[in-house]
Amino acid sequence: MRKFLIGASMAAISAGAASAGGIDRTGMAIDPLFQKGGYAELSFGSVNPSVSGHDVAMFGGQPSGGVVGNYSQFSFAYKNDINSQLSYAIILDQPFGADLSYGPSSIALGGTRVKAETLAGTFLMRYKLNENFSVHGGVRADNASGDITLKGAAYGPFSGYNVRLDQDLAWGYVVGAAYERPDIALRIALTYNSEITHNFDSVETLNGAPLGLPSVTKVSTPKSVNLDFQTGVAADTLVFGQIRWAEWSAFQIDPKVFTPLAGGGLISLDDTTTWTLGVGHKFTENWSGAVSVSYEKKGNPLVSPLAPTNGRTGVSLAAIYTKDNMKITTGVNYTKLGDAMPETGTPDVARADFTGNKVVGVGVKIGYSF
Repeated sequence: MRKFLIGASMAAISAGAASAGGIDRTGMAIDPLFQKGGYAELSFGSVNPSVSGHDVAMFGGQPSGGVVGNYSQFSFAYKNDINSQLSYAIILDQPFGADLSYGPSSIALGGTRVKAETLAGTFLMRYKLNENFSVHGGVRADNASGDITLKGAAYGPFSGYNVRLDQDLAWGYVVGAAYERPDIALRIALTYNSEITHNFDSVETLNGAPLGLPSVTKVSTPKSVNLDFQTGVAADTLVFGQIRWAEWSAFQIDPKVFTPLAGGGLISLDDTTTWTLGVGHKFTENWSGAVSVSYEKKGNPLVSPLAPTNGRTGVSLAAIYTKDNMKITTGVNYTKLGDAMPETGTPDVARADFTGNKVVGVGVKIGYSF
């Protein structure tokens, strides 16, 4: 039961991670570290957001068009044992990202766009203190870049502003502990992910004209805490879940010239806590599946135009097929996004209204034990 359902439960959680708070795209899962023996996996995902709205009446109520673009995800993990107590894992993924653009029909925000990409490599080690308790930790390297343009009447004199954040590699760390009872497939794991501070070489322009000299923009990805749990509750049945907290309020982008002129930085986000609860079941010797629901509380309805959502509720389905040492897992997620009102802080009032939005994601994971 444990071999079948752990894969299905984590697929159900991962399928919904791409619509979580801020620009979170993976939830920073470390499940491969807990696989038995040698293990490798390759994952692919496709996410199709449907996020749109319209200007408020003072800007004519024009539509924004589809604001968030479709994107793909991939990850790779390799885990092996050094001895009976010590093991390690290498995880390559894309933890954060953004691809957003307001259509030209929007008078308030038309032409505003953001493109942000990350690629992270994490090296983890796990030490078993005994059959029940273990500790884990390691380092994470994050390579990131970004490009942000503010445009539209809502930005006033700053319409046409652009900042390019050149590629930067920075480091953070991961620490955690776990309690397990293999006889009932029980595992409770607590993991802390540190913030990672980037120093981006930056060039700021206004309608193509340079604003000052090239400078450095300091940006920290949020620290976060994941509490993962699972336990067998009946024959061939597992209950699982996750609580993930991320300090998005500390995620600030404050370019050298723009920030003092505007009286604030480019983005302001609320901290998020994402709750996931699900159940998995083994149906046959080869097939098992899982279903889960996720919830993120709504915050202040006035949000950054660069992240125009506010809370979410989603459902994920996952199925896993096992044959010998191979596991093929598929997952699908549907998430309803909370209504939001983008504002630019000039002044702090709604500039657009976003309602009825959603995200659909699908993914496939191929795992091999050896």
